[in-house]
Amino acid sequence: MDRTVEAIGNKGLLSKEELVERIGDGRVDTVIIAICDMQGRLMGKRVTGDFFLESVMAHGTHFCNYLLGTDMEMGTPAGYRHMNWNGGYGDWLARPAWETLRLIPWLDKTALVLADAVDEKTGESIEVAPRSVLKKQIERAEQAGYRLLMASELEFYLMKETYEAIHDNGYETMQAAGHYNEDYNLLQATRNEPVYHKLRTWMSQAGIPIESSKGEAWIGQHEVNIRYADALTSADRHVLFKHGAKEIGMGEGVSLTFMAKPDHRWTGSSGHIHISLWDREEKENRFYQEGVEPGNLSPIMGHFLAGVMKYTRDFSLCFAPNINSYKRFAPESWAPVHIVWSRDNRSAGFRIVGEKQSLRFENRITGADINPYLAYAAMIGAGLSGIEEKLDLSVEGKGNAYHAVDAPRIPGSLYEAIRCWEESEVVKKVFGEGVHYHYGHAAKLEQQAYDAVVTNWERARYFEQG
Repeated sequence: MDRTVEAIGNKGLLSKEELVERIGDGRVDTVIIAICDMQGRLMGKRVTGDFFLESVMAHGTHFCNYLLGTDMEMGTPAGYRHMNWNGGYGDWLARPAWETLRLIPWLDKTALVLADAVDEKTGESIEVAPRSVLKKQIERAEQAGYRLLMASELEFYLMKETYEAIHDNGYETMQAAGHYNEDYNLLQATRNEPVYHKLRTWMSQAGIPIESSKGEAWIGQHEVNIRYADALTSADRHVLFKHGAKEIGMGEGVSLTFMAKPDHRWTGSSGHIHISLWDREEKENRFYQEGVEPGNLSPIMGHFLAGVMKYTRDFSLCFAPNINSYKRFAPESWAPVHIVWSRDNRSAGFRIVGEKQSLRFENRITGADINPYLAYAAMIGAGLSGIEEKLDLSVEGKGNAYHAVDAPRIPGSLYEAIRCWEESEVVKKVFGEGVHYHYGHAAKLEQQAYDAVVTNWERARYFEQG
């Protein structure tokens, strides 16, 4: 309780000077230094407070470069240019991003700082590191005179069992925490409020301000809205929320999953992203222009949204990164299937919301399984390309977008998304050839891993009848 009260007073965020003071008087004895891997997970070290001050604070800490070239099971597949046995799997440096330093209320006497991956000899950012990919697009926007404000809405399922129990059962049965659809249903949500209350309050105390939580459209499904901020801060909050929510669940004897489609009978879990474009001083929303058509959407917003829409298929590996991601896209499922835009229409891939200074659009294609740095970077990169190319915005989609005619579709499988990525010139131009190769290779390895496995579905379908 004492550390919770202390976290409230400091809003979770710390300066370096405050960290030194807290380590000195024993209020902090552990510092986590973490990088984000390709899959959107936090990897790193827990460092004792004294050693952090002595050896890590001024320089950072080393990590094996294989952490940015693994698969979901932490295997080390061949074919990556930067990390392989020929190169000896050497070290890169995790350099603290001090603006992310914060207390972690759900862990005792613990602070955490996110880090950028850099080459120790040159000091240059590692281009394939997710945070580096996003920072490059933010710099591109700033050079053009823009700043991005963004926010994530994350859906997830709460399970009554622990991760270990579900694992030991072979993932055959999972008991969702509820017994009926809890979308906006306060009575059902109350059953799990002891967990959700901790999520909201502890996250806010850790400098990840939560606006609200609510039941979502299936049994055991919930949504949390994270307060908007500049693009990098919001991506940091997103990845910290996912990691922290799982840790809080572990402490409560339950589990949370951000898998896009945990069961084919359930509603998929989305990771909607809101975005608006501002001047450098963040005083003027460049998406809004009074008196222009359609509906006060500025020409800049038209170009930006047109770019995101035109290149959605190219960047779909960033919006739907896994085999399972594509099973979320289904008609009348609350996940879109067509790349169309519309006002306040949840059947469209892109939904215009807000007015005047709050005018923005929501990407409803992205799932809860995204790596936020890559998804944010793809949206920014595609949108800036639309401005540079002065792309015209298509006509607004009306009515049920699931029935849209002659509208481009979201890729239907990882296979299709890989092909779009491989053939894309804009991904190479925006991200660079090295990033294009790295993440394309990762997607192909994931597809190959899936193709090699015989599933229970196949045995049930073909064992006797085939």
